[in-house]
Amino acid sequence: MLVVDFGGQYSQLIARRVRECRVYSEMVSYDTPVDEIRAAAPAGLIFSGGPRSVNEPGSPTVDPEILSLGVPVLGICYGLQLMAKLRGGRVARLDLAEYGGRPLAVVQEDRLFAGIPTETACWMSHGDSVVEAPPGFAVTATSPHLPVAAMADPGSKLYGVQFHPEVRHTEYGLDILKNFLYEICDIAPTWTPVSIIEESVERIREQVGNERLVCGLSGGVDSAVAALLVYKAVGEQLTCIFVDHGLMRKDEGEEVASTFRRHFHVPLVHVRAKERFLTRLAGVTEPEQKRKIIGEEFIRTFEEESHKLGKARFLVQGTLYPDIIESGAGTAAVIKSHHNVGGLPDDVDFELVEPLRMLFKDEVRVVGEELGLPESIVWRQPFPGPGLAIRIIGEVTKERLDILREADAIVLDEIKRAGLYRQLWQSFAVLPAVRSVGVMGDERTYAYPIVLRAVTSDDAMTADWARLPYDVLERISQRLINEVPGVNRVALDISSKPPSTIEWE
Repeated sequence: MLVVDFGGQYSQLIARRVRECRVYSEMVSYDTPVDEIRAAAPAGLIFSGGPRSVNEPGSPTVDPEILSLGVPVLGICYGLQLMAKLRGGRVARLDLAEYGGRPLAVVQEDRLFAGIPTETACWMSHGDSVVEAPPGFAVTATSPHLPVAAMADPGSKLYGVQFHPEVRHTEYGLDILKNFLYEICDIAPTWTPVSIIEESVERIREQVGNERLVCGLSGGVDSAVAALLVYKAVGEQLTCIFVDHGLMRKDEGEEVASTFRRHFHVPLVHVRAKERFLTRLAGVTEPEQKRKIIGEEFIRTFEEESHKLGKARFLVQGTLYPDIIESGAGTAAVIKSHHNVGGLPDDVDFELVEPLRMLFKDEVRVVGEELGLPESIVWRQPFPGPGLAIRIIGEVTKERLDILREADAIVLDEIKRAGLYRQLWQSFAVLPAVRSVGVMGDERTYAYPIVLRAVTSDDAMTADWARLPYDVLERISQRLINEVPGVNRVALDISSKPPSTIEWE
């Protein structure tokens, strides 16, 4: 399944929901030539939403021939409106736009709505509306303020919905997508962890041949799964390099190295490079500069260690799809450069192998379980490659790193004690490089605050702040102030993504 991206906020979510239905999907830009789409031989196409108006000059469009390739097409929101306009319908801005939950009435039997109640709830987010369906299309659903909430031309295999079936707020959204995939496109749900592993191994072998590889191992599930996939494909051609940059959590460097050696037989080089990274980061406060410095130092370290091993041609990275999106790709804006994507230097002395590049975190975890990774690695909360450097808001110093390590260890300890670790996507401490006045033992203190950040999420593309129990918050606060020298205040971050990001930098 190809998801044609028009820059919508839910485009990646569409691809992810399709995969939840065990159908492989990829995203392509709206300006992909029709010949390339034809050559890809998709079983169907999904047009995503988008922020523009189809009536606006220069708005994203497609070659109309795409609608005549003979494969089913589902237009969602902007995709519906574009389909309507290209086929002779009328799109206009009504007096009342629709945002949020809305009732949906299915008014005509249709394969897309097979098994769906005639009255249900859906999620709308649009300004323009289709006010007149194109010739040959039947209106299959409406909402209180919308004459065309869904339309279909089964003869041309064209279907469209104004609402967003990919978001959880649409009651039967996943069932609607399954109807499109299984019934209309006639795709079998065969994309499984086993098939992902088999396809990845084949692609890796084709890419690297008999060449040597090094893998940047961080200790997280992403790099561990990437390493095991490559090792499964090429065996002893791979050497893992674990760079302890001094920006990791308490005792984590030694734990990562010992855990990996204990569970797997992949060759591992442990590089201790704390002073090197701290020297480069001295005086740096701008987040993007931090990320790019760390990204460059990683690469330079890999290059040096690779030469010691006999010069590897390829570097394996655990890059995920959200990393690529946030670092700016296709129609996406740069949110922040990930050290293994936008943070890489221009002169990289490696060819990259990124077997997880098109996967989301939850998919990586499933593959990790299939590969036999221990639960402690598979379900480890995400930890950024730049580590604590981007959780210190300001200059990174040894003093601040020591304070933040102790604070972060307390946060994780209390979260685990409360049985919340697996329920949260991430939970961690942030240290802003500011000081505030406090009172301890009848004396004035002037020390750092610690900000507690805890979020829930499915894939890190969106996240909500976690409603932690008050007693857990109280224990964390008491321990941070009493046990960590240099801390006299604790704050709670209650912002969601968007508009915020999960990490502070």
